[in-house]
Amino acid sequence: MFNSRINYVILLFVVFGGFLIFGLSENVKGPALPSMEKDFSLNETQLGILLALNSLGYLLACSFTSFLTTKIGMKLTGILAFASMAVSGIFLYFSNGYASLMASYFLLYIGNGMLEIGLGIMAAHIFTKNTGTMMNLSHFFYGLSSVGAPVIGASLMGWNFLDGELGWRGMYLIILSLSILPIIPSLLGKFPGLNQDETESETISLRGLLRDPIAWLIVGVLSFGVVSELAIGSWLVYYLQNAYDWSLKKASEMLSLFFIFFTLARLFAGPITDKIGYTFSIMLFSAFSGVCSLIAVLVGEPCAILFAIAGIGIAPIYPTVMALLAKRYAKGVGIAMTFTVTLMGISSVIGNLLIGVIISSVNQFFGQNPANNLLGLQAGYIFIATLAILCSICCVVLYKRLQVQDGEVI
Repeated sequence: MFNSRINYVILLFVVFGGFLIFGLSENVKGPALPSMEKDFSLNETQLGILLALNSLGYLLACSFTSFLTTKIGMKLTGILAFASMAVSGIFLYFSNGYASLMASYFLLYIGNGMLEIGLGIMAAHIFTKNTGTMMNLSHFFYGLSSVGAPVIGASLMGWNFLDGELGWRGMYLIILSLSILPIIPSLLGKFPGLNQDETESETISLRGLLRDPIAWLIVGVLSFGVVSELAIGSWLVYYLQNAYDWSLKKASEMLSLFFIFFTLARLFAGPITDKIGYTFSIMLFSAFSGVCSLIAVLVGEPCAILFAIAGIGIAPIYPTVMALLAKRYAKGVGIAMTFTVTLMGISSVIGNLLIGVIISSVNQFFGQNPANNLLGLQAGYIFIATLAILCSICCVVLYKRLQVQDGEVI
């Protein structure tokens, strides 16, 4: 019993440490991109291609990680993900042109995609009790490192080293070298095994998922929720600056407050999801987020704080959906997560594109002037709020479907 407890603690280090590294590696690019642009004389199109290629690498990794896990196991898959991220840091440090920069970034996001699915599969097999609590706690560590990543990245870039600044190359080398640390407990820990029955179940469930209305409803829930979450992070500062003429500092402080609420919600919301059920929890949380954002847009600047408070509702959606998948597709959780996250990633690309199109279309329709530009911004942000509400509506349908099909709701 004592040895199993030690092993559980070791696995906690792998999962929680993995999410910490994941958050850092994904979110230090903010301060690094302008320096990369300057060093390689890149234009906006080249930056866009770089980021698009990253998304492609991420989605590619999401598509094969479950298969890899069934072939070589969770331990080796996790180690491979961490190692590829560390190697990408070395490649980034020595990149000497746009092509090598793209190749290095592509490898980094292959590692990130493997890590997200790999950690999700690990967590689903390790956290068999209080799954909602532990999934939310795991993603709390991702949120925690995400909050500090831009500040840490910018600070490291300014460090003096060998009579010069460390810069983005040295910053990435140091940050991604941290990926080696979770490999140590990974080598020491004993991971739950995937037996042949589970592998066969996953093969069968892939075909079943494509025909399962509940699986597609879960994709809808996750897609609407995550696109709304990512859109708030991408558009909130822009909205506050242009709609209310806020300074960059003041608008960024509101975004930081959003992430504080977001991170704390993941820390404390888990036990609620376990108590009242995952589907019902997502229904309530996503509706709360959508309503907060709608009120903030419609009432205006006096209710701007609601933009940040919306983070409380949007934060638990992703980890709680992962807990739902772990419970409903217990034997085929790897392929269920791959199916859901890959389609969610595609939806994220489309959703963020739609937001920009809505803002531009409304501005063009009403003509370019400050008052009409505000209408475009409001339309775009109302769309973000609507996505959260659609997430809740999908949960209502999912709730009823589960009652009819399974006789119980998870």
